[in-house]
Amino acid sequence: MEAKVIETEKTTENTNEPKKKSKGFLIVLILLVAFGAWFGISKYTHAQHHEETDDAHVEANISPVIPRVSGYVADVRVNDNQRVKKGDTLVVLDNRDLKIKLEQAEAALQTAQSNLSAAKSSTNAASANIASSRASIGTINAQIETAKVNVWRTSQDYDRYANLIKDHSITQQQYEQALAAKQTAERQLQVLEEQRAQAAQQTIAVASQSNATSSQIGIAGSVIKQRQVDVEDAKLNLSYAVITAPADGLISKVSVQPGQFVQAGQSLFSIVLNEDVWVIGNFKETQFDKMKIGQNVTVHIDAFPSHDFDAKLTSFSPATGSSFALLPPDNASGNFVKVVQRLPVKIEFKNPNDPAVKQLRAGMNAVVDVHLD
Repeated sequence: MEAKVIETEKTTENTNEPKKKSKGFLIVLILLVAFGAWFGISKYTHAQHHEETDDAHVEANISPVIPRVSGYVADVRVNDNQRVKKGDTLVVLDNRDLKIKLEQAEAALQTAQSNLSAAKSSTNAASANIASSRASIGTINAQIETAKVNVWRTSQDYDRYANLIKDHSITQQQYEQALAAKQTAERQLQVLEEQRAQAAQQTIAVASQSNATSSQIGIAGSVIKQRQVDVEDAKLNLSYAVITAPADGLISKVSVQPGQFVQAGQSLFSIVLNEDVWVIGNFKETQFDKMKIGQNVTVHIDAFPSHDFDAKLTSFSPATGSSFALLPPDNASGNFVKVVQRLPVKIEFKNPNDPAVKQLRAGMNAVVDVHLD
């Protein structure tokens, strides 16, 4: 009997152990399900009021340092990562060729000014010649009038002598003297008229010359303006031999050395204007429908994991990122595969004077959380 009782107790104990194990497993399962439900509901609730993306980075204005003239580098006055102020000298080019071009332009300007003075002198001389020719024409006209009177008088004398010679009242010599005087007066009148015609032609020629010299004054004036522009251009190019900082910022890696030949328009290095930084978040097009300008944004920078940056959404890109690619997609050709596009969104910090914001650098990775409410 005792053996049977002992065996019965062991059987009862073996039966209670699985029940205890089943209750523990059930409790753990219930806790996991509850945690999963809570986590899912919280994520769903958060997703209804937030849009997030980790495809984001810090941006800043970057100004390239580009020479406007070609030349050899004479001096480099900055180093890598150096802070500079607007107007600081960065690079100096060899300006000897530019100085020679300036001297040539100034010499050409002096020549043009001399040509203008010569043209004015010629015009003044031509004007004086015109006045002299007109005065001589007036004198000849007066002489012609006198000659006409002389011709009339000698003609009258000749007519009288011609009548007197018929009845032998005068001698043949007196008649010939009257005829000679008449012919001389007529010849003198003819000569004076020819002189007047020549003087008139000379006046016309001098007037044409004066007009030509006057036009030369205008041409010389235009040449002077052109030469003045050349001088200003040469001075401007000479000033470009000194390359200065366009704004305050930090110098990137300086990849130019003294003695190196640089071309106009060649990028030497860059200046990062880190006084104004912002974040570009690339959201999927499916996240775009509830996002609006002015919504609050929380920014997490990988470099500062313990710091939350307050920001706001300020603008949307006019096109997706692929539209600005070097080879934009052409879905009308070849096989089409639908790919979710991303739209760049600009996010600006609410407190740009935050010391942590001042430490941000362009290109840093970020995670942005847009508050839709």
